[in-house]
Amino acid sequence: HEMKASLLIPDTIDQINDIFEQIERDKDDNDPYISIASLWFDNLALFIHESPEFDTSPMICHINQYMGQNYLMTEQFILYLAQLQKPKLPQSIFTSKQLFYIKTCSFSLSSYLMTKAQNFLFTAEEIMHYIGNDFVQIFEIHSHIIDMWSERFLTCITHLIGFIAACCWWGGEKLKQINRLFHSEQVIYSYINSIIRIISYKPFYSHIKAQSLNDETKLIDFCLFSLKTLAQNQDLIWFFRSKISLPDTLSTIAELSIHNKICLRAYIVLGEILCNERLKDLKIADNLSLFFYDMLEHAWRNPLKNYKQIPIFHLLRGFLTLSKIDAIQQKTADLHKMPLFIEMCDEYPITFDILWALSFNSDIQHQLRSNTAFMSKLIHLAKQCDNEQMRKMTHGILWNLESSHQDRTITEFSDEKTFDIMISYSHKEKVLCKQIYDELIKSGYRVWIDFDQMHGNVMDAMAQAIERSHTIIICMSEQYRRSNYCRAEAHYAFQRQLKIVPILLQKHYKPDGWLLFLIGQLLYVDFTKYEFPRAMKLLMKELQADVITEIHIKRTPPSRSSADSVLCDIEEIPLKSSLSLIFPKNILDWTQTNVHDWLIQHDLIQMSQLLADYDGSSLIYLSDFIKNGETKQVLSLLQEESLRRTNECLSLVELSYFQSLMDQQRCIHKMPSSRRSSRNTNRENKYILSCCQII
Repeated sequence: HEMKASLLIPDTIDQINDIFEQIERDKDDNDPYISIASLWFDNLALFIHESPEFDTSPMICHINQYMGQNYLMTEQFILYLAQLQKPKLPQSIFTSKQLFYIKTCSFSLSSYLMTKAQNFLFTAEEIMHYIGNDFVQIFEIHSHIIDMWSERFLTCITHLIGFIAACCWWGGEKLKQINRLFHSEQVIYSYINSIIRIISYKPFYSHIKAQSLNDETKLIDFCLFSLKTLAQNQDLIWFFRSKISLPDTLSTIAELSIHNKICLRAYIVLGEILCNERLKDLKIADNLSLFFYDMLEHAWRNPLKNYKQIPIFHLLRGFLTLSKIDAIQQKTADLHKMPLFIEMCDEYPITFDILWALSFNSDIQHQLRSNTAFMSKLIHLAKQCDNEQMRKMTHGILWNLESSHQDRTITEFSDEKTFDIMISYSHKEKVLCKQIYDELIKSGYRVWIDFDQMHGNVMDAMAQAIERSHTIIICMSEQYRRSNYCRAEAHYAFQRQLKIVPILLQKHYKPDGWLLFLIGQLLYVDFTKYEFPRAMKLLMKELQADVITEIHIKRTPPSRSSADSVLCDIEEIPLKSSLSLIFPKNILDWTQTNVHDWLIQHDLIQMSQLLADYDGSSLIYLSDFIKNGETKQVLSLLQEESLRRTNECLSLVELSYFQSLMDQQRCIHKMPSSRRSSRNTNRENKYILSCCQII
């Protein structure tokens, strides 16, 4: 590397400036000098990409600062982007100078930014606001006509997307909200759709099998890198999940490619966007686990702590998300990989977070408990470690490894030291939870909530808070599901048989995995669908409602991991007729609230989400459309709308029942009131068969 650096990197800034000045003075846009200079800059960028330790060289910094100021953020660069927005591109536009701007500068800057460049002249936000819209337009237009791409256009689009991906990764880490890099959500959605069209283009697949690094392989790599960066923004996961064919495309790429970075990125995206059930359906958990463990073991044994230039920390960070998935946890247990993580934990603290996630699996609990040296280390760290985050992780692992929390000695608290409600939430939703807390306090509830993040033994503090509370509000979001702490908190509340009231705080989020198992068939209040006052009113109603099913808790052997091996016995209990709702006689007079309550009363949960903003007249229009429209078209349109609004496939059972009820509703208007009353009574006395149902 040192030899390559000495040959590629100039000795003085003057030498670099001479090259730039010659390019700028040149009136011939196809001068061979520009092509030769571009080739040297390309080799230099490739060297930095492969040897990031040289990115701090003053010469490398100067080259990229100069390119950023004098080529990237200029009107000429925008002019070249505008040319590329035309569907039919004449080959004459691909001059040596144009390729220098679009390909060479983009490649150099992306290699530089990927090394986490400090003190760059521009922020990722500024760059994206300057060129982002033009780039997305190019992508949107040409992703529909991939078979018309020329070799030179392929080169341009490859390095442009590499640069945008670098900006998203470099800027996203600092900004935390990657959508700030784009002008609007629609621009992000358009960008994601374009990437999906490109990686779904099958003629590219033969190139990712080749050992040589060609533009097609780079393009797929950069596209996957962009998807990975965007998928790690949890607010976009619903959109990824609405792309039904994407998981199969990613699985195919991971299986075909011989390039580890491409496989790694494809698997990380799958881990980010798939729910537990979908992972099982695809049956990729085994391949994914074996792939990661093979790379981790090679990287750990390598003196440089990397595998084929992929640093071990990047592998661990990618596996952290996967470690939350039940299927991956079980495969990890079956492969007996605990010794590998225990070995790595001293050098890489992130490993403790992975072990905490894995320790929710009962087989892994047994494997960790049997390692007495590691147990001693955990106990020591929990007491002696100065790093608070490390202490929290070790307390969390130890909490999961306790054989039973049912035997905890529970202190008798006086009334003034108990709470009506505990709010369990991820700190990402802190602002909204504070509003909910304030409203509950105003209504006279005694509420426990951790606003400042507890210190000391957080697991004991959490347990005491649960033991002093009667009801727990679970604030559901993707971040909540992924939080080890939230999972432990929710499980302990379940064990202690607190009344559970789930609320939804993240738009489009659909509970899955352990969280779905825990809440069962409980109805939840959707704070993303209603205005805050209306949502609070619904929450108050849930808090005041009587639980209509009895839940018997049984302890089972630790061979099962689902929800800490808790089973619910189901008892059939009729709904109370006193809770029936009264609706205006004429369906045309129904408000949005009436429609929602009517759908919920008839157990049409998905339809209540799909028709959130419908009033009575809207229901009639929809019913007529379903009845009179062309069946295939109607189902297709409703399916698209269901995926967009609820992030799940349309239930034909619910749709059929809905249409049947609408037909009944029309008949009711023509019947005597006594008959209508009798019909309602029959509905009210139906039996509920599902576990944990509440009104």
